[in-house]
Amino acid sequence: MRSTSREDSPKTGSAARRREAVVDLLSSFQRALHANEIAERLGVEPSRYAKLQRLLEELSLEGSIVALPGQRFRLSRQQVAARGAEHEGTLTVHPRGFGFVALGGAADDVYVSPEAMGGALHGDTVAVRIARRSQRGVEGEIVRVVKRRHARVAGVLRRRGRSAWIEPDDGRVRGPIVLVPREPGGPLTPPDAEDGAAAVATIVRYPDLPEENPEGVLEAVLGAPGDPNVEVAKILLREGIEEEHPADAIAEAEGFGGEVPPEALEGRVDLTHLPMPTIDPEDARDHDDAVWVIREEDGSYRAWIAIADVSHYVRPGSALDRTALARGNSIYLPDRAIPMLPRALSSNLCSLLPGVIRLCLCVEVELDPTGTVRKARVVEGYIRSIAKLTYPGVARALGFTAEPPRSPEAEAVRNDLQVMWDLARLLRGKRMRRGALDLDLPEAKVVLDPETGAPVDVQKRSHDPGVAKAYQLIEELMLLANETCAQFVVDQKIPTVFRYHAPPDQAKLERFATMCGELGLLFDPEDAADPKRLSVFLKKLDAHPQKQVLHMLLLRAMKQAVYDVANVGHFGLASSAYLHFTSPIRRYPDITAHRAIRAVLRGERVDRSEEALERLREAAITASERERKAMEVEREVVDLHRALLMRSRLGDTFEGTVTGIVGTGVYVNVEAPFVDVLVRMESLGPDQYEIDDEGLRVFGLRSGDRIAIGDVMLVQIEDVAILRRTIYGRRLAGALEEASGGQRRERLRRDAADTRAKRRVKSTKSTKAASGRLTNGATAGKTGKGAKGGKTKKVRKKQR
Repeated sequence: MRSTSREDSPKTGSAARRREAVVDLLSSFQRALHANEIAERLGVEPSRYAKLQRLLEELSLEGSIVALPGQRFRLSRQQVAARGAEHEGTLTVHPRGFGFVALGGAADDVYVSPEAMGGALHGDTVAVRIARRSQRGVEGEIVRVVKRRHARVAGVLRRRGRSAWIEPDDGRVRGPIVLVPREPGGPLTPPDAEDGAAAVATIVRYPDLPEENPEGVLEAVLGAPGDPNVEVAKILLREGIEEEHPADAIAEAEGFGGEVPPEALEGRVDLTHLPMPTIDPEDARDHDDAVWVIREEDGSYRAWIAIADVSHYVRPGSALDRTALARGNSIYLPDRAIPMLPRALSSNLCSLLPGVIRLCLCVEVELDPTGTVRKARVVEGYIRSIAKLTYPGVARALGFTAEPPRSPEAEAVRNDLQVMWDLARLLRGKRMRRGALDLDLPEAKVVLDPETGAPVDVQKRSHDPGVAKAYQLIEELMLLANETCAQFVVDQKIPTVFRYHAPPDQAKLERFATMCGELGLLFDPEDAADPKRLSVFLKKLDAHPQKQVLHMLLLRAMKQAVYDVANVGHFGLASSAYLHFTSPIRRYPDITAHRAIRAVLRGERVDRSEEALERLREAAITASERERKAMEVEREVVDLHRALLMRSRLGDTFEGTVTGIVGTGVYVNVEAPFVDVLVRMESLGPDQYEIDDEGLRVFGLRSGDRIAIGDVMLVQIEDVAILRRTIYGRRLAGALEEASGGQRRERLRRDAADTRAKRRVKSTKSTKAASGRLTNGATAGKTGKGAKGGKTKKVRKKQR
C-alpha cells in the first residue's frame, strides 16, 4: 500500500520546518507536553522518534524550549516574549460588565474590566494581552476577537415608534441589539409583530468599542415569552439547530429504499446465525449496536459487537455527509430527538431493528478466562437482530432487580445474557484496576404532560442498582469495541479521529483537596496525575455521605473530552488508545473511524497527505464544538422545564444540599423535584456575606454564620426567572438550621473570628512579600513566587 512519505510533509520536510513545528506546537499549549505527545501531534513515525528527541535536546540547549523532568517540554520565556504577550481564550462576561478570559490548562483566568472589553461579546474567542497583576489577579485587555460565539441572540422584542430592538435574555450578552432592515428601506419587523414578544435576531454588525451596541436583523417573532414551545423553539433557532434536514440529504437517504438489497451483501460476512439482540434504554430512538457472547469449554470467551454500517450510506462529500458533519451529533430533548441523519436512515435502514437484515461492521474478540484479549478482528458483515431488549428488562431477567415488569424477550435469552454479564464484570474489574474513573452523578428526567407539553415533574433518572448493572453490561462491551478499533488503527497507522481526555486542571484539584480536608479526607492533588491513584481515592468515597457532592466537585476539575487526530490517550478511562466507533447513527467521529477501518479491510489506498490530515483535524474540531453545543442546548432545555415547573411552587419550602458558590449566592440542589435553587447573598440572612478565598464557603461578617458546599439548607422558593432559566429561593432558619442551638452559633462565631484573623495575617504577609519583591526583584522574577515561595492567589470566576 502506497503512503505519502513524512519527509514530504510541510511540517517535517526540512530541519527548519521541523524546529518551527515543535515551537509552534508548544506555543499553543499552556501546559508542558510529553515527548510522546509531541510525536503524536506532529505525526512523527516511530522510526524517527530518536531524531525528534535529538531535536528537542537541541532546542532545549539553544534556549527555545525548556526541558522538564519526565521527558516534558514547554516554551521558554524568551520564546513567549518573542511571540508577544497575547494569549487566546474564551471570554465570559458578568452581567455587571466585567469579564474573565479562560486560557485553559493551569493558567490563571485573566480579568478584563468593562473599559478593556473592546468590541468583544460573551462567549467570543479572543486574544488578550496581559497588562498587570493586581489584587484581582491577572488583568488584561482584549486586543482582538478571534472567533465570534454569538451570531444569533434570543430575547424580547421592543418597539417604540419607528425603532425596534431586542433585549437579550442572557444578561451577559451586550444589549440591546438594535434592529436594522434586512434590505435597504425594508421594514425592521413584520407589521403584526407585538412589543414584548419572544424573538431571535442575527447580529450583522458587531461593536468596535465598549460603549457601542450590536446591530442585527430580525429572524423570527415566536410568541409569548414563557410558553414552553416558544422557549424551546427560541433556543433551537438561536443556536442554528434545524429540526428538518436539507431536501438533498432527505432525497439521498430515501433513495436507498427501506430494505437492504441483495447486492449490498456481496463480499460481506454472514452473521445472521448469531442470535444478537439490541439492548438500549426504554426510550431509545435509534439502535446502533447488537451484541452476542459465548463461553467456550475452557472458560474463554468470544464476543461479537455489531455496529450499524452507517459509512456504507454516508459517503464522503455527499449531501448526507455534509449534513452529518454540520450537525456533528444527534440532540435529545425531553419531548423529541433531533437526529444527525434523516429518519429514513437513523430510524430505519441504519437502525438494527429486529427481524430484518442490516449492514454492520462487527468487532469479534477472543478473550481468555480472565477477560484479557487474545485476538481481535473487524469484519464487514450483516446481521438479523433477534429482539429489541431494554435495560430494565435485562436487569429483571438476570435477577438484578424486582422492580420493572418482566420482558418475555429477555427471559428467553436469560442464560446468554448471564454469559454477557460474566464477561462484562471481568472487563469492568480490569478497567477499574488499571485506574478508570467511575463518577456517580445523577441525571435529570423531565416528565411532560402529553397534551400540553408542559412539565409536570423533574425527577432523578432512575438509579436502580440492578438497572445500572444492565447498563454496565453494554457499556463494557462498547468500550471493548472502541479500544479494539483504536488499537487496530494505531497498529495500521491509519489517520483518523481519536477521543482525547486530558489530565485534570491542577488549580481546581487544589480546590478539591481543600474541600476534602474540610470533610476529614486526605487528598493529594499529585495523586490525580495518575488515574490509578485517583481511582483508588474515589473508591474510598463510596460510603461517604457527601459522595455525590465530592464527585461533582471532582468532575468540575476534569477537562472535557474532545476529538483529536493525535492519539494521546483517555485519562478518565485510563486508556492509551481510544476512539468512538459504536454510535455512528448519532455521532460523526464514529463515521470517520468506520471509513478508516473499511479502507484497510478493503485494501484501499489510505490518504495520508497533509491535506487529508487537515480535513480530519477540521472534522475533529467541528465535532468537539458541536458536541459542546448539543450538551449546552440539552442542559438549557432541562433548566427551562425546571423553571417552568417551579412557577407554581412559589412559597413552597424544600430541603436541599449546597452544591455551588458563585458571586451572586449559593446553589442548593433539591432532590424532589430535582432542581437547583439560587439563594442570593441578600437572601441568606440578615448579614453581609462574603466568599472565602477557596470559593468553598460563605460567611457572615457580623454573625459568624458559615455556609459550606455540602451543607443542608432549608429554602423557600421566592421567584422564578423563566428567561434566565433560574429558580430563586430564600434561606429559612428552620429546624434544620437551629437543631444544634447556641453551640452551633458559638462555633460559627469562632470560625468567623478565625477567618478574620487569618485574613489579617495574610494581609500582613502580603505586605511583607510585596516589600521583599521590591528589594529582591531578581529572585522573585526567577521563581514567580512571593518571599515565602507561595503561589500567587488566583481570582476565581464567580460563575456557576
